[in-house]
Amino acid sequence: MWHELYRATDLPVLQNRTFADAEAAQRSASADVVLVQDRRTGLIYNQAFDPDKLVYDSNYQNEQAHSGLFKQHLDDVEGVIGQHFGGLSLIEVGCGKGYFLELLRERGYPVIGIDPAYEGTNPDVVKAPFTAELGLRADAVVLRHVLEHIPDPLAFLQEIAKANQGGQIYIEVPCFDWILEHRAWFDLFYEHVNYFRLDDLRGLFGTVHEAGHLFGGQYLYVVADLATVREPVAESVPGSILEHMPDGFTASLERAVQIVRSTPGQGAAIWGASSKGVIYSLFLQRAGVAVDHVVDINPGKQGRYLPLSGLRVSSPQEALDSLPEGANLFVMNSNYLEEIQRMTSGRYVYHAVDSAQFQL
Repeated sequence: MWHELYRATDLPVLQNRTFADAEAAQRSASADVVLVQDRRTGLIYNQAFDPDKLVYDSNYQNEQAHSGLFKQHLDDVEGVIGQHFGGLSLIEVGCGKGYFLELLRERGYPVIGIDPAYEGTNPDVVKAPFTAELGLRADAVVLRHVLEHIPDPLAFLQEIAKANQGGQIYIEVPCFDWILEHRAWFDLFYEHVNYFRLDDLRGLFGTVHEAGHLFGGQYLYVVADLATVREPVAESVPGSILEHMPDGFTASLERAVQIVRSTPGQGAAIWGASSKGVIYSLFLQRAGVAVDHVVDINPGKQGRYLPLSGLRVSSPQEALDSLPEGANLFVMNSNYLEEIQRMTSGRYVYHAVDSAQFQL
């Protein structure tokens, strides 16, 4: 038994896939999100999800480690892993471009990576999706920002547990409670089929060694015993069933439209062309509002085009060179607000769209 919480139509299938030209970007695949909650398990997922629509390749760009703040987050993650997995062999399932894997290797961890979108030359990275047939085993598994992409997370964890013959696991995913609290509708993507709360993660295991929040509350993590994977039970956690989304869930979009329309000629840009910025800029465009730039510090995105909107990604320097002082800068992640203000010498009007102050 399930009930619907939220619906959005025609979202990019892969919001972090970039394109060489605007026309190809505008023709890229779209799909719907129908967010529902299973009343038996409490798990929240996109009922309209079709994994066959997703194909990861070298044009998929989701590297965040260009930011000093995000590097500090990765140090925090390594600190948790070190407390539990020090001296153990590791497998990182979904290692992406390999930045965190290389950080672990530099700090002495014996680690193997698995990811079909890996672009590097490390022979210890398998360029394939995880399956038991790979025959890989380690003392512990690292699963950072993978489980939200998996259509059946319980079955996936059971497969890992069986293939690895037990062991420990570190899991990190976005925090759905943070999304609700911050009215971050732009954090709901087709690519993310699952949305977890801390009790959801804890409920997937009989033995949990540590669990908590990271990255200013935006991420959840759990360290658990793989052999104790189990189906969660919603009735065992009071308040686990959500009847509806918070009031004013999309207020930040309406506020941004109002700001841009009331300040013609002042200039406007979105800072952050990863998932949040892709969704936000697309909905602004659909509301009839144009921004001068969508900015990102990732060189792999700069000069390329975002799915469906066809908007071009600018470098910070391009934006600085053309945006007038006092332009409206919509910051997609308030964690980076101070970093962005320093980079731009405080010359703009900054709007952290995930803040309660912005949505008033």
